[in-house]
Amino acid sequence: MRSLDELKNLIKGFPLEPGVYLMKNKVGKIIYVGKAKQLRHRVRSYFQDSKDISPKTRFLVTNIETVEYLITKTEVEAFLLEASLIKKHRPKYNIRLKDDKSYPYIKLSLADDFPRLYLARKVKKDGSLYYGPFSSGLTVRETIRFLNRAFLIRDCTDAFMKSRKRPCMTHQIGRCSAPCVKLITREDYAKSVQSVIRFLKGKTKTLSKDLEKRMKKAASDEQFETAATLRNSIRAIDHILEKQNVINENLEKDQDAISFHGDERGATVETLHIRSGRVIGSRAHFLPQFQILSKDTSDLATEMERLDERDNLVSFLNQYYEDNIIPDEVLVPMELGNDLRKLLEAVLKERADRVVIVRFPTDTFGSKLISMAEDNAREHFKDHVSKSDAKDRGLKEIQEKLKLPQLPRRIECFDISNFQGTESVASQVVFEDGVPAKEHYRRYKIKTVEGANDFASMREVITRRLGHDEYDEPNLIVVDGGKGQLGIAVEVLKELGFPDIPVVGLAKSRVKGEFTDQEVHQTEERFYLPGRQNPVVFRNNSEAHHILVGIRDEAHRFAITYHRKLRESTSLESELDYVVGLGEKRKHALLKRFESVDDIRTATVEEIAALPTFNRILAERVLLQLNDND
Repeated sequence: MRSLDELKNLIKGFPLEPGVYLMKNKVGKIIYVGKAKQLRHRVRSYFQDSKDISPKTRFLVTNIETVEYLITKTEVEAFLLEASLIKKHRPKYNIRLKDDKSYPYIKLSLADDFPRLYLARKVKKDGSLYYGPFSSGLTVRETIRFLNRAFLIRDCTDAFMKSRKRPCMTHQIGRCSAPCVKLITREDYAKSVQSVIRFLKGKTKTLSKDLEKRMKKAASDEQFETAATLRNSIRAIDHILEKQNVINENLEKDQDAISFHGDERGATVETLHIRSGRVIGSRAHFLPQFQILSKDTSDLATEMERLDERDNLVSFLNQYYEDNIIPDEVLVPMELGNDLRKLLEAVLKERADRVVIVRFPTDTFGSKLISMAEDNAREHFKDHVSKSDAKDRGLKEIQEKLKLPQLPRRIECFDISNFQGTESVASQVVFEDGVPAKEHYRRYKIKTVEGANDFASMREVITRRLGHDEYDEPNLIVVDGGKGQLGIAVEVLKELGFPDIPVVGLAKSRVKGEFTDQEVHQTEERFYLPGRQNPVVFRNNSEAHHILVGIRDEAHRFAITYHRKLRESTSLESELDYVVGLGEKRKHALLKRFESVDDIRTATVEEIAALPTFNRILAERVLLQLNDND
């Protein structure tokens, strides 16, 4: 490990230019990424002998082996690069957002001749209108269903639409205007699309008045079906508006209100999304690195805490708005300072390609939004801490019963799956603090083992896993199996130089009936430790039991899913080999378009024929082959 003086000498050579610095530990893993207006001055501040440095920074410094940097042209570029590097490397000491599913949006495909509505989780520059983000996919699906019915927007795929010769059932029940067979002109369909846009932008009063005017005109022209459809649309709009939380119906701009609540365990940051004066959703992000540590009432401690909170908040905003829609205005719960606020606005402008305002609100309406966000953050923080405390109790029980040297914050479980000795695969599932860390899951194809040899496969997988020193070492390894699998894992760990990593094997033990020799359909989990004859048993309803069995079951599910996917793909390709005229490119197109064999079997001739380089005759051959072999 480099000494403090060696690091200080290294930093003397850093340039006085804007850029990003990367702090690495002894194995070369990036543990912190930061941005700077002047690299040398910023990095040097970490190594000062000052009492003003926070405990978190002091702990970070003790783990730094070296510091590298990347120069950027401007401070704005440094901001943008920092967010990308944090997302890519996920440094331990940075504020970082989890890789959970992205926010759901409503997407309106304006680039199409007859646009349709989709649920989208990524915002792309493809000419479409994106509206959101919403708090759940269910909300998006319900809203899309409502808009399709209210304004008779098509819900079919492009391929299905192009292949239609007559209206489908959706049109026959009065829920689509059938643009596929030209029962509505582009101009009239465009009017419906504009109504959708006005609804999404919150202009519901003018929309209702316009629909009412069109309804009365249709009635006077004795177009009673059209009038009835418009009447139903008006009623549907009124019904859905009753469910919305209206804050300010006269506000047309989009806003996000951000606030946080926490303590030394971390903080929950709440994002509240307001679109045209209506709250459409919120999302809570628990960040363990966002620690509010100071309990000192001195002015200096209070000021240092405020600066830490400001930096953490800005880091969150920088990452959050890398992937999500940027509103017209971002409301924050504290003064950021003029320079930092302007810099953040410049970064958001660069991403959104328009002016974005960042401000600490002092007006009544803005203060109310911040207060709502803070209340939500407080409740979500309490809920998270309550669940976290239960997990901690479970981890402590695991530590005590398995005699572990430290709390098993990171647990890794491995499972092998094969089918009749073919396509052997393995899964690696990771739990951090007792909950799944899905961004760390890994899948392995067994490369060195012939046939169904679970012991040899386990040896290969653990060897490959521990060959990656960019990952944190596990505090506990769980293998799905009894003493045999456990012995292999212990042996491999010794060979690789990791004899101190604890291992436990999980296996189900059949329980015999009390009054008969016949086995009953009941199992009991057994936890085997190296060098111990009798297994350890946990109470079935204990949190420790839930964690260990949960990770084993998750590893089994993950391995089976991967194995099934490979087997299905192989089976499908072999079946498709018998279709005359179907080459590798066309097979690839089929596998890319349809998610499973069943999806292809149940597809229509028109859907398959609409694929690139396909035709109706070839589509019929594909369906004939697959359904004959079903």
